[in-house]
Amino acid sequence: MAKPNYQFEKRQRELEKKKKKEEKLAKRSASSDTGEIEAQEAAEPAEPVQPK
Repeated sequence: MAKPNYQFEKRQRELEKKKKKEEKLAKRSASSDTGEIEAQEAAEPAEPVQPK
């Protein structure tokens, strides 16, 4: 019977954790970018309203 390769399994788990962490970071940066854009749009309306 072959013995398990624990180092390989550990490396795979570490790579998976790293990948998830990078995905979370990318998602957070994408959501913060849209949040900044929304804040700017709220502060400055696209077309000023002129009273008649």
